[in-house]
Amino acid sequence: MAAKAVILHAALLAAAAFAAAPAFAQTNDPNLSQTEVDCLNRTTAAGVGCDKNGGTANNGEKPGAGGATGGAVFLPALIVDLFPNAPAGAAPQTPAPSNGTSSSNGSGNAAPAPTPNGPATVPHGLNLAEPPRAIAGEFVPDEVLVTVDGDAGVVQQIANSFGLQVRSQRQSRLLGTTLVRFGITDGRPVGVVLAQLAADGRTQRREPNHIYTLQQAAGVVNYAFDRIALDSKQASGENVRIAVIDTGIDDTNPALAGVIAEQYDAMPNVPIEKRDHGTSVDGLIAGVGPLEGMAPGARIYHARAFEGGKSTMDVILSALDWAAEQDARIINMSFVGPKNDLLGTACRNARALGIVLVAAAGNNGPKAPYGYPAAFDGVIAVTATDAKDGLMPQANRGAYVFISAPGVEMVAPSGAGSDVVTGTSFAAAIVSGAIANLIHAAPDRSADEIEKALAATAKDLGPKGRDNDFGYGLIDTKAAEAAK
Repeated sequence: MAAKAVILHAALLAAAAFAAAPAFAQTNDPNLSQTEVDCLNRTTAAGVGCDKNGGTANNGEKPGAGGATGGAVFLPALIVDLFPNAPAGAAPQTPAPSNGTSSSNGSGNAAPAPTPNGPATVPHGLNLAEPPRAIAGEFVPDEVLVTVDGDAGVVQQIANSFGLQVRSQRQSRLLGTTLVRFGITDGRPVGVVLAQLAADGRTQRREPNHIYTLQQAAGVVNYAFDRIALDSKQASGENVRIAVIDTGIDDTNPALAGVIAEQYDAMPNVPIEKRDHGTSVDGLIAGVGPLEGMAPGARIYHARAFEGGKSTMDVILSALDWAAEQDARIINMSFVGPKNDLLGTACRNARALGIVLVAAAGNNGPKAPYGYPAAFDGVIAVTATDAKDGLMPQANRGAYVFISAPGVEMVAPSGAGSDVVTGTSFAAAIVSGAIANLIHAAPDRSADEIEKALAATAKDLGPKGRDNDFGYGLIDTKAAEAAK
């Protein structure tokens, strides 16, 4: 008993230390070197060179993928509008599905816990089951995302047991289970709540509600057709279904006339203020008229999941599920954020359905940590080059970069008509359009075959072979189409 008391006391001290210093990534991995620990914490000069060795790659990440980052965690003003905090001491709300859909997986595998009597109390000592997890990147500081083995009643019981608030719940197709967004109303750090929830067998995965950002750099004829060896007169993505997860769009722009097959708003309670980024991405993929895209005739299924350049994991997962339900052959993800296991699982399952996943590598510079979802295995990570095949200086670097495409100072449709755009966001759109051409030419090509063809036929731009700057090199659509 004395030994158990000592262990409990040590665990509580560890939890208190974690709560007192939420600004740094936490880890208890005994396999990490001191340098890696310093990189995770980003203490003083430890950030130097951490883009390659400062993370712990696993869970479906591409070889060499790291990227856990620390630093001060802050909440952008947008997220306050998206997810207003409940008043202190508020009772848990009645479960309310995110998108007006019923949330129940009906598994019944776990016996429901008895409904507590009296006020909710926060359990103590449960963090003994799992140490505080390393949390990297920005996240909503008073929320966690949890997949639950059980129905709405079980979800509410978990909320009552742990003093949490059910803010949304829904059945996720790509995760194959109920996804719940719990609110923390008493000020506990996210890492502590995740560790406490790990002791409950009804919870399957537990993650922060990470924040993701669009990848547009500050900002001529569109030179992309020429650079990727795609004949604009023969280019076609006719009837190929492409899902785009981005901002709202200006669907009155002539470049998008007849292009948008269907739209979905993953954040319906947030007014649309910006439409430029999404309009440019859709236009570069399948635009018509003077600003013709890479794959005219493609059918765009557009999911609005960003406002003010930012979104959260919960919103993005909703958009991904919708995209999968539309039987999209390609999903374009021109955004970057931290590694999140729920996003990784959704990407793996989407790829298993035969969907080609294309993502921006990121615009955070050569020393930046890896960007996700691009750095997940099975996702084609795209970096940006200019009209002379030079690398965009702001581009992320790393072993996860798969291929290069034009993305610097290109003319594209925008909410204001047209604009000159720069960023890996737009390079990703070029690749999505090029892949639509490949699928139109050979509808039976699998995602694996397309990925291999792109790698085998890319024009090598950097050191011989695949490298951390250009990946396999500049995409060559004509050669990839001819590849057997």
